Parts: sequence; structure tokens; C-alpha cells
Amino acid sequence: MPHLLYCYTSFLSAYIYSRLSESSTGEKIEKLSYLAPLIKPDKIICIGMNYKDHCEEQGAPIPVEPMVFSKFSSCITGPYGDIEYTDMTETLDYEVELAIVIGKKGKNIQESNAMDYVFGYTVAHDVSERKWQLQKNGGQFLLGKTMDTFCPIGPVIVTKDEISDPCNLTLKTKVNGVVKQNSSTQQMVHRTPALIAFVSKFFTLLPGDIILTGTPPGVGCFRNPPEYLKDGDVVECEIEGIGSIINTVRKSSQI
Repeated sequence: MPHLLYCYTSFLSAYIYSRLSESSTGEKIEKLSYLAPLIKPDKIICIGMNYKDHCEEQGAPIPVEPMVFSKFSSCITGPYGDIEYTDMTETLDYEVELAIVIGKKGKNIQESNAMDYVFGYTVAHDVSERKWQLQKNGGQFLLGKTMDTFCPIGPVIVTKDEISDPCNLTLKTKVNGVVKQNSSTQQMVHRTPALIAFVSKFFTLLPGDIILTGTPPGVGCFRNPPEYLKDGDVVECEIEGIGSIINTVRKSSQI
């Protein structure tokens, strides 16, 4: 499971930071960058409309089957990396999500043993450009979901044995310190075993693949009036038992 080895990156960085205030040559360490705990997974699988309260927010029916789309692995960035604001991101939005990290290869997995394929969990921010997601590109989500830096994850991967009930976790988003999303994974429509069983009917899951399990209500595009992210905004996504990722929106020329 070579990609899963990257889950140690944040731990190692924190250790270095806490232990070394100076380099071996006496030079002061001024900046440390935390990498994402997982890089270049084979697949980033995303589930839409997977919170009951998010469906209610839109006046939409609860999906009978999971609604699946994807992101490219090139959009992954670290837990404290910047989110690029470009000429293509005039309706930039936030979504906190619990991400499942797959631990072993599987196809046609049964729901009854789906948890055997889970390595752990991490926090994901499903950054979204709403016009490109919902109004352009023929209604296909991809371009609005997979621009560079559109998938901050971290700060660590917590192994499944440390999360007693992944469907009883508080998750929230703050923008510039103001709470915008605040819900619980109890609101999930399709939960971890069901999601793994469903998607593995169509393609093989590989170690290091991640499944973003959907977002709760409070996203910017469904507020009245809509609230979109702008240059300089600081977004914090937090999930109980895992931690927080904090990302600043910056114009691409400043990154």
C-alpha cells in the first residue's frame, strides 16, 4: 500500500517541528509545510446529496442510490495549503466532508464485510466552483469540482479502530471564524458500508482510494443571498475525532 505510507507525513512534520527549532548547521527553521496525508490516489470518489438535512435545504428528494462523481488526484492539497482563486472561480464554495480511505483492493464487495476494506478516515474540503458545476459543461460536475487545489485533506488519517462510530461525528465549516456548516454524520443517507458496496460494483477499489461522503447544509450557494468565497477568506473544516484543516483562498498570482 505505497500511497498509504504518506499518512505518516503530517506526524513526521509535527515531530520535526516540535523537536527542531534549528537545523544541524544552526540555521533557524522559519517555515514548515504540512503535506496532505495522502497523495496521488488512484481514485477520488465523491458522493453528492448524501445528507438528509442537505437534501431538505434544497427541497430535493433523498436519493435512493448514491449519486457518484469524481475529482482528479491532482487537485489534492495539504491541510494548510492555499486554495487558488482564478479567473474561473467567481462562485467558489466550501463543503466539509468525511473521507473514507480504502485499505485493500476489492471488487463487488458485500456490505456485510465492507468495513474490512477501510483503512481509516480523514477530513476533506470539497471545494466547488458552482457555475462550472451546475450551470456550464452540460451539467457535468467534473470541471467545477477538480480545479487545482480543490481537495484539501488532512491533517492526518485516523485509523478505523480509533473511530468507534463514523456515523456519529460532528462536522463543521467556519469561514473567517464564522460557523457556516454544523451538522452530524448521523444525517448521512448512505453510510460507509453501503457506499463501498455500491461503488465496488462498478470498479475495483484500490489501497489509497478515497471516498468523500457528502456535505451537510449551509454551503454558500444555497444561502439567501448566496455567499461565495473570495480572495483572502480563511476556511476551516473540522470533524470530531480527526481534526481541522485550514485553507486560505488566494489569487493564483499570490501562490
